[in-house]
Amino acid sequence: MNNLIIDAARDKIFFTIMADNKSYTSEFINNRENFDKLTILIVKFLENHELNIKNINNIFVNQGPGKFSGVRASLATAKALSFVNKIDLYGFNSNQIINGNYVEIMDLFNKGLLIKNLIKPQY
Repeated sequence: MNNLIIDAARDKIFFTIMADNKSYTSEFINNRENFDKLTILIVKFLENHELNIKNINNIFVNQGPGKFSGVRASLATAKALSFVNKIDLYGFNSNQIINGNYVEIMDLFNKGLLIKNLIKPQY
């Protein structure tokens, strides 16, 4: 199962793929220029790891609290990718990430503690 995690609530934009026992992460500067091309950055990130958006089973997006622009841009992008490609979307909160360890998000998902398609932004 291929999972894409999008987190733009903090000082950097993070993309993480968690697939089976593998994990890939990229980070970008959290600025307006990157918000404008967020979808392009995601597609290139996937291509760099020989994946396509069609290979993604779940998208997880940080719904805050955090930087207003980062949360808004990442939520809008994640919702669009989810809707167009029929991918399950899950939101998580910044306080659920401990020391930048996104494995915690997968643990919450596996325990059924993340609700599908329920996104509540927290600025």
